[in-house]
Amino acid sequence: MNFKMMGRFLAQILSIEGIFLIPALIISLYCGEAMAVQGFLWTLAVILVLVLFLGIISRGAPSAFYAKEGLVCVGASWIVLSAVGCLPFWISREIPSYVDAFFEIVSGFTTTGASIVPSVEDLSKGILYWRSFSHWLGGMGVLVFLLAFTGGKGQGFTMHLLRAESPGPSVGKLVPKMRTTAAILYIIYVVMTILNVVFLLLGDMPLFDAVCTALGTAGTGGFGIKNDSMASYSPYLQNVTTVFMILFGVNFSCYYLLLIRQWKSVITDEEVRTYFGIILGSILLIIWNTRGLYGTLEETIRHTAFQVGSIITTTGYATVDFDLWPSFSKTILLCLMVVGACAGSTGGGLKIARLLLLLKSARRNIRRMLNPRRIEVVRNNGAAVNEQVLDNTNAYLSAYVVIIFLVFLIISLDGFSVGTNFSAVLCTFNNIGPGLEAVGPTCNFSQFSDLSKLVLSWAMLAGRLEIFPMLILFSRSTWKSH
Repeated sequence: MNFKMMGRFLAQILSIEGIFLIPALIISLYCGEAMAVQGFLWTLAVILVLVLFLGIISRGAPSAFYAKEGLVCVGASWIVLSAVGCLPFWISREIPSYVDAFFEIVSGFTTTGASIVPSVEDLSKGILYWRSFSHWLGGMGVLVFLLAFTGGKGQGFTMHLLRAESPGPSVGKLVPKMRTTAAILYIIYVVMTILNVVFLLLGDMPLFDAVCTALGTAGTGGFGIKNDSMASYSPYLQNVTTVFMILFGVNFSCYYLLLIRQWKSVITDEEVRTYFGIILGSILLIIWNTRGLYGTLEETIRHTAFQVGSIITTTGYATVDFDLWPSFSKTILLCLMVVGACAGSTGGGLKIARLLLLLKSARRNIRRMLNPRRIEVVRNNGAAVNEQVLDNTNAYLSAYVVIIFLVFLIISLDGFSVGTNFSAVLCTFNNIGPGLEAVGPTCNFSQFSDLSKLVLSWAMLAGRLEIFPMLILFSRSTWKSH
């Protein structure tokens, strides 16, 4: 294990976090929020000390960097980012409990949007901005930002880190250099975020609200700055948010293909077609099931499309309390929580690409049982899928199911209903935010014990990092020097 290289890497990650804390500090200074200013200043001081310490102990780090180091660095860096990033909440006393503050920032960085804050409108502007910005930074990935704009040295550095942090069954190159690929993805991400802000401003949304809402939409996170999430905004603003939530759930590689005019590749992409097919089908079924709940058909369509887009992209914004919908509609939303968005997007969940691979693999196995001599290859968009990718997908599903049941078992110690506990696990592990019953869109996670909050925080990290970077931290062989 290359510990010195890891130390230098963590120092770089903390430096980036410190730089991104500065705008939140400036906002608090401008608004005269003394306690928030104190929280940001002390956090910056802690980051400075840690960066200096890690810089000293990591001098002369060897350049070799392999897959194991990549996985460990990703898991460790997200834990360190969260442990330090929650300090402004805690030091400012806006979230008095460190465990609660840790849960809140983990929910931010992992783009989950599950909150323990009973009234977000009581938070200071600087804290609200940092809370929303954590979604944006975690959406595309802070490590991807590091690779895109600062680069990295060491054998395999770029590929191993990008593969470990990026969501989906596999990571491919848009261009020959992975660093350039990361830069392209982030540029597309930034441009789409700016467009989102512009469209929100055209609907007369205040600038601060527009920026925070766009940051949460881009990262598919869902931290609102109002207690009712998006319910009090105009239909136009809700519709704009619906469109952008769905757009940010598409694989970002598709936008690059559109830019270089490879329209056919995007139109014929199986994952994209399945993604929009599921969205359309879910909207139509829920509209049929919730007919009569709202005054007009337009209102029914608007709220249904918003909630379907919010749940399948794992954003978590809400315009209505969907926990009051009929059981059939809530069941559809629970299924969408598991399915998630496209691989290579900022959305969470199992991912459409992985679901397609699992279904195709199951179909192949059934055909082999009927005809053992039959040779059949699993294909994706016409190309044969590597058997290792299928093995990794099956391994992911196994770990996915086991973790859900273990986390569900642990948090059941708090004594809440089965529906509350199961939806809490689904919405944290799949990085969604609101669940059902006691963790529904009008409630929060503050009633859980500290143990449950820490376990759910781990589930959020595992879900965002595709499980294995978090599991490998518990392997004894990981920490051996050779």
